[in-house]
Amino acid sequence: MNHSFWEQDTFINSIDVAIVGGGIVGLSAAIHLKMDNPRLKVVVIEQGVVLSGASLRNAGVACFGSPSELLDDLKDRSENEVFQLVEERSKGLNELRNLLGVSAIEYTDTGGNEVFDNEGLFESCLQQLEAFNKHLSFITGRKETYVVNDKKITDFGLKGFNHLIEINGEAQLNTGKMMQAFMLKAANLGVIMLNGVKYTDHAETDKHVIINTSWETLHVKKLLFATNGYTSFLLEGLDVKPARAQVLITSPIKGLKLKGNFHFDEGYYYFRNVGDRVLLGGGRNLDFEGETTTELETTETIQKALEKMLAERILPSESYTIENRWSGVMGVGNTKSPIVKQLSDNVFCAVRMGGMGVALGTGTGKDAAGLVISSL
Repeated sequence: MNHSFWEQDTFINSIDVAIVGGGIVGLSAAIHLKMDNPRLKVVVIEQGVVLSGASLRNAGVACFGSPSELLDDLKDRSENEVFQLVEERSKGLNELRNLLGVSAIEYTDTGGNEVFDNEGLFESCLQQLEAFNKHLSFITGRKETYVVNDKKITDFGLKGFNHLIEINGEAQLNTGKMMQAFMLKAANLGVIMLNGVKYTDHAETDKHVIINTSWETLHVKKLLFATNGYTSFLLEGLDVKPARAQVLITSPIKGLKLKGNFHFDEGYYYFRNVGDRVLLGGGRNLDFEGETTTELETTETIQKALEKMLAERILPSESYTIENRWSGVMGVGNTKSPIVKQLSDNVFCAVRMGGMGVALGTGTGKDAAGLVISSL
């Protein structure tokens, strides 16, 4: 197909930076590139019509780590590593709010909770709670981030849980509004977004990167991959693999008692209210092998487990229907820290959010933009 002069001039020619992946990380990187140098021509290539990864398919939970998650992380990581990552998540949420504004993304300080049915796990967390709060006080400025409050189990209408630890500082946001705000911010800065365009492969010359896509071959100065869970299919040698997360959401429930975010079973299950609905996700630990995939499907095994938890433990006395089910693809690896790396003279990556893209994505994109800028 022959392109018009306008297509060539505006969308194809003289591209400074191309970013593969139009999620939180990719758009954050694009925004920070343009904020640093408005004259840069930045193009974002996204295979989805809107988005295809986890950025528009997450639960909208702004969190930095529950007590049992931190306890699990400490099994094979030092205290310094664990709490440095917690600090990165906390800073990342601040950067998200500052970049987009709290009203635009409906960022609400609802607080969070971790619920337990395992007495041994709860006792292990309880033993570390004072130390955890001391570490977190230097990060969040709160004297007590984690507080035991078992009586709230009944207040929330929950059943089958023995203990509850409040997580002060957690929040909720509207995932759809967040991504819309990212897109609007990027567009207002002059970022060009090519949606529904699939990256195929690339090759480097002395001065350019040649990118083949389903739409057109592009010649760019720098290429950044912000592909998270899809990275292993595009790049070799990086410790990142896909991890599917399945989710469901209920119909509206009159007089819903459940408010805020909830974590269970070391974070493998999570639920929250979305207005007067309940969103529940997780269960990946029921089938790690099967959930190591980029297929955006739901499975009967995990959906049945979610339904059972919802009916017996979360909404045992309520009448409701399941209105929607979906899945998203996270990027995980042997560690939970993001990979922001220069892969060659002109190719970079910012991947592996470890299931914490809402908290880490904005800062990771900013770091990646800085790395690219330093090479221009």
